[in-house]
Amino acid sequence: MSKPKRNLPEPFLNKLRQVLPANYWDKALKTFSQEKPTTFRVNTLKLSPSQVRQELEPLGLKIESVPWYRDAFILRKGRQRDLEDADCYGKGGIYIQGLSSMIPPLVLQPQPGEEVLDLTAAPGSKTTQSAVLMRNEGFITANDENSVRLEKLKANAEKQGVKNLELLPAGDGGMVWKEHYERFDRVLLDAPCSSEGRFLLDTPSTFGYWKEDTNRKMAKEQRRLFKSAYLSLKPGGTMVYSTCTFAPEENEGVLQWAVETYPDTLELEDISVTLPYHSRGLTSWGGVKFHPSVAKSVRILPGPDIEGFFVARLRKTKSQPKPVNEFEMNEKTKGD
Repeated sequence: MSKPKRNLPEPFLNKLRQVLPANYWDKALKTFSQEKPTTFRVNTLKLSPSQVRQELEPLGLKIESVPWYRDAFILRKGRQRDLEDADCYGKGGIYIQGLSSMIPPLVLQPQPGEEVLDLTAAPGSKTTQSAVLMRNEGFITANDENSVRLEKLKANAEKQGVKNLELLPAGDGGMVWKEHYERFDRVLLDAPCSSEGRFLLDTPSTFGYWKEDTNRKMAKEQRRLFKSAYLSLKPGGTMVYSTCTFAPEENEGVLQWAVETYPDTLELEDISVTLPYHSRGLTSWGGVKFHPSVAKSVRILPGPDIEGFFVARLRKTKSQPKPVNEFEMNEKTKGD
């Protein structure tokens, strides 16, 4: 008996058609029916890419290099289970991670010796990747509101050999700025989102929650977390904002709110690292024309090996007065 045909929500598809480049539409639609291959990155705190290749290939596993990230690989032959049985996995020499998930730390470019905040960090894929990029030098402060996920982050960090990590007690990321005002050289906000980039037709649970007001509701929470990330950032510091969704309300719309809220102290920057196939941020949406700098953001286009994604890099140009009370904090986060 064949499986019943599943359809993505029509309002979602109508919106997506307006977001993606017209010449990419048919290719994008196919990706919602394609199970992504297992991908992973090498933990160079423990092993080199050549050492990993030398271990895996004799096991009958075929791996393919990722052109835009020399430490990342795609498993082309073999099962993820086989990869997890390999010695390099058991010792934390590799980390299984989606390709799009690897992009925010590459764009953030954390440097050895710096102080970095990962605001919504668990279960730690980007946190541990940042530690690798920093060569375990400096400090990473990681926060998540879910205590169970924080324990998973702690276990992942220990397995990966991360030594420069401070875990905050489980708590609301929107409040982190109160104890860490303008402390960090770099801040990563990979924001909770509607996860449209992960929709799969064969897995209705990946999109069954989606409604026409989902994007608007998520954007409200994203603005609140963005403010906390921004207030935690030092003057002159760098921030990356990212999501795994296509929706302009959660992406360009949040950036537009940010540049309107902090017009004299926040700037979007061009992204200098090499990225997979992508388009630039939209210049307008829903009758609203965005600030020209919003177009410096990047929407990763979905493909057979990678999920749709969105990333922006921002710089805090000078100090922002600390809010004196919660009312002021909430007032500046409006925009619903």
